[in-house]
Amino acid sequence: MKKLLFTSIAICISCFCLAQHKEIVKTDKAPVPIAPYSQGVKSNGLLFVAGQIGLDPITKKLVEGGFEAETVQIMANIKAVVEAAGSTMDDIVNTTIYIKDINNFAKVNEIYGKYFKGDFPARTTIGVANLPGGANIEIAVVAALVFKPRRK
Repeated sequence: MKKLLFTSIAICISCFCLAQHKEIVKTDKAPVPIAPYSQGVKSNGLLFVAGQIGLDPITKKLVEGGFEAETVQIMANIKAVVEAAGSTMDDIVNTTIYIKDINNFAKVNEIYGKYFKGDFPARTTIGVANLPGGANIEIAVVAALVFKPRRK
């Protein structure tokens, strides 16, 4: 009976610890949203990074140089939000890529692959007709957060 009670209490405590309220992530190293969304949101041990296009966080304009330059800027923006949340690119578990020209798929793989050390995230790539701001590509990610006990 004691073992059952202890197990029940442990499960309740575990559930309570995982049921976190959402926390907004902000950084000036990534483009500041101009619409009603957040750069990132922490909730229940995960970080959800809003879809990023190749905006320069300083000029707030799409970077010049086409698809490759946009992809590099997107990955820098994602890295900034992930790091602002206390995680790393290695903590990314899922990626969704929206791409206007599916013929650029190989270029995405080449650039994207440079940002990970090996165990790649799960990924979905979707061809789309259009993206905000005339962008050629948009990428959204989900990262696992490292548990860090709260200090009083």
